[in-house]
Amino acid sequence: MNGGSFGQRGSYGSLPCYGKLSNIARKQSSKMPPVSSRDKERVLLVVCRCLGRRRVAMLLLVALALLVFIWGSLTVSKETTSPTVRPMDSIHFDNSDIISHPSVACRSRANSILDHPCHKFALPPPPPSGGRRFGPRPCPVCYISAEQARASIPCSSSASPVLRNLTYVVDENPIKIESHGGSEFGGYPSLKQRNESFDIQESMTVHCGFVKGNRPGRQTGFDIDEADLMKLEEFHEVIVASAIFGNYDIIQQPKNVSEAARKNVPFYMFIDEETETYLKNSSALDSNMRIGLWRIIVVHNIPYTDARRNGKVPKLLLHRLLPNVRYSIWIDGKLQLVVDPYQVLERFLWQQNASFAISRHYHRFDVFEEAEANKAAGKCDNSSIDYQIEFYKKEGLSPYSKAKLPITSDVPEGCVIIREHIPITNLFTCLWFNEVDRFTARDQLSFSTVRDKIMAKVDWSINMFLDCERRNFVIQAYHKDLLDHMPPPVAHVIRHPPPLHRDSSAGRNPSKNSRRGRDRRSGSRQHRKAAAGNREKQTFL
Repeated sequence: MNGGSFGQRGSYGSLPCYGKLSNIARKQSSKMPPVSSRDKERVLLVVCRCLGRRRVAMLLLVALALLVFIWGSLTVSKETTSPTVRPMDSIHFDNSDIISHPSVACRSRANSILDHPCHKFALPPPPPSGGRRFGPRPCPVCYISAEQARASIPCSSSASPVLRNLTYVVDENPIKIESHGGSEFGGYPSLKQRNESFDIQESMTVHCGFVKGNRPGRQTGFDIDEADLMKLEEFHEVIVASAIFGNYDIIQQPKNVSEAARKNVPFYMFIDEETETYLKNSSALDSNMRIGLWRIIVVHNIPYTDARRNGKVPKLLLHRLLPNVRYSIWIDGKLQLVVDPYQVLERFLWQQNASFAISRHYHRFDVFEEAEANKAAGKCDNSSIDYQIEFYKKEGLSPYSKAKLPITSDVPEGCVIIREHIPITNLFTCLWFNEVDRFTARDQLSFSTVRDKIMAKVDWSINMFLDCERRNFVIQAYHKDLLDHMPPPVAHVIRHPPPLHRDSSAGRNPSKNSRRGRDRRSGSRQHRKAAAGNREKQTFL
């Protein structure tokens, strides 16, 4: 019998081996004389057979245990603990329970979030009140991996309550007929038209910018080259967009973007001709109109003289510029995205079953306080802010209080908008833009009015997450005008100690190695003795 037969026989159960081995052991203990060579071979044969069977049995037991563990993990929700992390950290989970198979490209919205690896994640407690007051800071956020976040894209769109079909006003010759704000680009909607736009119906036609033409970007104001328009009209699951007008910011390159996002998620940066000239002169713009991940879209015939107001067009009317996009992430030009877009969408939209997400202000929750802060900072003409707030007060705007819960704030930090492009969110941003066009460009002042008017009509809400969570996935830089006026950083001069020469007589230059002040007084006694010895030699010479 050879070794190969041991392995074949050992693949069967190992229970009979224990009885045979114990009998042989008893026989050997009863006989005091040494056993013969044949007995040794027989014992060795039995031992090898048992070892082979035990090894196979152990493998079978391990495999069975793994199967039981995997089956249990699929049926029982696993609890996760919240690790202790620093404020800048992010928690990343790699949990295969999120998807049923690696090839799945989307997930059903019926899946419960109770089995999500982040559902038990809790933020650390805020710093104690009193003492030193801390400014806005990032806090930990739980993300699943970028690959699993991409695999969790919902197969179907979110429900759009009541509203199914949304179309937009076209007016080739808009005329201002009432004494209120507005613009030709926005179409000067009357107060009656404004009020009717908040009466949510199944099919609606509203003002939403670009009123001079059927297709945004084509002789409507905010015009875009045909090649870029064709690119913008392509279908994409996810896009990231930003804008810089008036050469106001410096383009920030995204970080930690997965290969899948680099391949499938376009990054669009809208700029005006002034910013384009600066970028060309600085050699930052290549021949393909790209700067890193950003594809640069130049806008001509901008509708406003205020660069910040021009920036509201792509920010709030992104669904009009990109009509065939499912999800978008808007970040202001001063921000740097440092988390993969799929992870951001999964965390703030898909995991929350939300269709619109925006962070709330880190300190202010009340529109009246926000208005006073804007006036104190000189963000806008004070009389314009007062007129807008008085108008909203007459419509019923009241200070924020706990009575508005579960609404957590009336003031957003509007530099990041995460949204799904469905009729109800498109309507919300259209009406929000109309308020910005009618009143001041400070969109924080009009946000809650539009939100509350829509929520009073339909069952829809906005995910207003913490500002510290926003600061986890975007880093805020200074505006360019502030950077231009900042003094240059002071260069730190590194002073190296003089070289120590072991041979005091080699290459010594007393005039260059002379010391002064404290450095001279701190010299060692040996150096003083050596100097005294040299002086004695010179006197004798």
